[in-house]
Amino acid sequence: ADEYAKKTGNKIVASFAPMGMLRDKLRAGEKADLLFMTDAALDNVTKDGVKFAGERKAVGRVIVGVAVKEGAPMPDISSVEAFKKALLAAKSVGYADPASGATSGMHFAKMLEKMGIAAEIDKKAKLRPGGFVMELVANGEAEIGVQQITEILPVKGIKLVGPLPAEINLMSTYLGAVVMGAPPEARGFLDFVTANEARPVVEKAGFQWPR
Repeated sequence: ADEYAKKTGNKIVASFAPMGMLRDKLRAGEKADLLFMTDAALDNVTKDGVKFAGERKAVGRVIVGVAVKEGAPMPDISSVEAFKKALLAAKSVGYADPASGATSGMHFAKMLEKMGIAAEIDKKAKLRPGGFVMELVANGEAEIGVQQITEILPVKGIKLVGPLPAEINLMSTYLGAVVMGAPPEARGFLDFVTANEARPVVEKAGFQWPR
């Protein structure tokens, strides 16, 4: 956004929230010129009556990872069984509240059920909406945190252990879509963040380049 502003003089005013909360904001009448959401979330807001102009464009793909406080022992998450043992051994586990519509939180809750440890983890779970989960890890409230890697990397005081085992991970593709009636600058910004020149910035943030 800063680079786009320097290049064009157009300032981006951004609002961030989990997918479910963004949908609620739009339902409540909040307006936006450009949305960055998963394909399924964009489909949902389309059902709510939001209309888009032109094609959606993929910005990047992201997977779910595990983090601990900087300096803490690194748990073994090399397999589903090892990850399960690490979760059970942890005093507290932080993840995004599924009720907020957070992609990683809903997925992780399903994985806990599949692993048969949902009841045990629920007793020591520390839930936060969306991007605030890693603050729990940084301040010591959660011994282990589970969230999308893009939301782990920017937080100081924590360390990325690695991605969830492939068998239970989730890859989400985030796309940009211009809302009908938006000024042309909205399409300009979407083109800017999906151009090859943006790849280093996108990948540094923890996304996989989608093309």
